[in-house]
Amino acid sequence: MTIDVELVLDARAELGEAPCWDADAGVLLWVDITAGIVHRTDPLTGHDETIDVGRAVGSVVPADDGRLAIATDDGFWFVDPPTGEMEPIAGIDAPAGVVMNDGKTDPSGRYWAGTKDAEASHPIGSLYRLDADRTVTEMVGGVTLSNGLGWSSDGRTMYHIDSTTYGIDAFDTDPASGTIANRRRLVDLPDGWGLPDGMTVDEEDFLWVAFWTGSAVRRLDPGGVLVSTVHLPVSLVTSCAFGGVELDELYVTTARGVLSEAELHDQRTAGGLFRLRPGLRGSRSSPLAQPAVG
Repeated sequence: MTIDVELVLDARAELGEAPCWDADAGVLLWVDITAGIVHRTDPLTGHDETIDVGRAVGSVVPADDGRLAIATDDGFWFVDPPTGEMEPIAGIDAPAGVVMNDGKTDPSGRYWAGTKDAEASHPIGSLYRLDADRTVTEMVGGVTLSNGLGWSSDGRTMYHIDSTTYGIDAFDTDPASGTIANRRRLVDLPDGWGLPDGMTVDEEDFLWVAFWTGSAVRRLDPGGVLVSTVHLPVSLVTSCAFGGVELDELYVTTARGVLSEAELHDQRTAGGLFRLRPGLRGSRSSPLAQPAVG
């Protein structure tokens, strides 16, 4: 089956990343990490609202009070879309030389976000979990380049990509507490595919993985076996997420900031937001949960 690739927005993002469907607002949230920009893109109208948060931003998710939550190098913040007003949620105790990268909420509304070594060469990053009571817990240490996250449909398996290891790890997860255990390598990926980056999980518990320098997203079965490949007209493919009213559209973020002039000439839509219709659905993203009031 051939899957068409559609350019939704010629955003020319330096480092597009972390797409997330906000079902209540009917928009795709995503970030341009190095530019410090949060995007709210309406794929029906093509309207793209941007919020400059004044700092590098690794990821964005909706919060259950209508605001957005973002992960930055110094921790987690709320952002009010109409005004751009920011409120700190919680900081992270991170060593010098790391920056925030990809993140998303789990099915219970906990916000997971990871850091990376700025040079992507030393295992000094971590994966953090922000809970509803605003506590932050380091869940995985010794990470070089924290990237893709995803959960199985029953919430009992979490997937995580530390890109420079060229593989996907799986963890047993307790949906009630958010604890993880039994880390194991699900699959080692060929380095010829490119660097594994962001990912998502579809309704059949298959994994969709974006490949930096690989010009593609690939679908793997729950055991890590390659099922299909969709090629894009750009090389720096960063992440993907299901969205749309029926959650049957796969949105793909890309980057252009490190491409040469010659590469940019050949990849005129680099940094754009793309859409695929693979004939499958994803699961709804849970908004960041907060303590009940009253």
